[in-house]
Amino acid sequence: MDSLWTLQQTLADHKGPVHCAVFSSGTGGYLITGAQDRAVRLWNPKTGTLVKTYQGHGYEVLGVAPSHDNTRLASCGGDRSVFYWDVATGQPIKRFAGHASRINAVAFNTESTVLASGSFDASVRLWDLKSQQRLPIQILDQAKDSITSLIVTDHDIIVGSVDGSVRWYDLRAGELYADYYENPVTSISLTKDKQTILVSTLDSTIRLMDVNNGTLLQTYKGHKNDSYRIKVCLDSKEANVIAGDENGNLWTYDLVEGHCIGKQSVDTGGKSVLWTAHHPLTAENLVATADGAGCVKIWQKKT
Repeated sequence: MDSLWTLQQTLADHKGPVHCAVFSSGTGGYLITGAQDRAVRLWNPKTGTLVKTYQGHGYEVLGVAPSHDNTRLASCGGDRSVFYWDVATGQPIKRFAGHASRINAVAFNTESTVLASGSFDASVRLWDLKSQQRLPIQILDQAKDSITSLIVTDHDIIVGSVDGSVRWYDLRAGELYADYYENPVTSISLTKDKQTILVSTLDSTIRLMDVNNGTLLQTYKGHKNDSYRIKVCLDSKEANVIAGDENGNLWTYDLVEGHCIGKQSVDTGGKSVLWTAHHPLTAENLVATADGAGCVKIWQKKT
């Protein structure tokens, strides 16, 4: 099968597996990565230049997120801490502790006034970034197993868990909705219109679900994912599903038809591709992959 992506940059400063890679908000001018080497790094994805390194975590970094204006970023990891950083200075503004185990995911609300963190301890905690208080303002503890993924919208928090559920908290209405899958949920991605959600599970399957009625709209299979948390994404046009796998491949599926339209090796030396993130601007047509070999790679779609 033909490859769809051409390698543009290899970012190889991390030591050990790179667990997460997220483009900055808006124009996606920067890429934020977190890895087993306990470092958070800020890159220029176009040139491959390392801009800044954020040091403070005592164990591996498992999740990163930019604020809406990119002046702040959040990170979390194996030290059970959430760090809230000043992007320009590279210094931590606050550090939140309270989870009983490693933290897998962080996400800002729309105004970047509240930070959500999801942990192996099966809870989501909400932190008020404007308050001097370091205790969580709310704890969501309905999950029965580790939280793997988080999405925060205007008034909703969507949570993927190893217990096989995607839970949707409507904070404004005070309601909770849940959809159950037979296998651990490792990745969730919401479409821009918030009408459909992409759910990846540890049975090497990605599903496109209707948010309003829970209907299965499409299934994507071919990639191998039965052991690790692998983050999948949509391209900026929301025409393709992009996923890594445990054999070191990058897969591209047609969103509507469900079939694979491209598969290629990321050249990881047998390590897994743990994360994919698409650039927010359609014109850029870039995707970042992070892998178990310690590399982040920037790919451009062939025209």
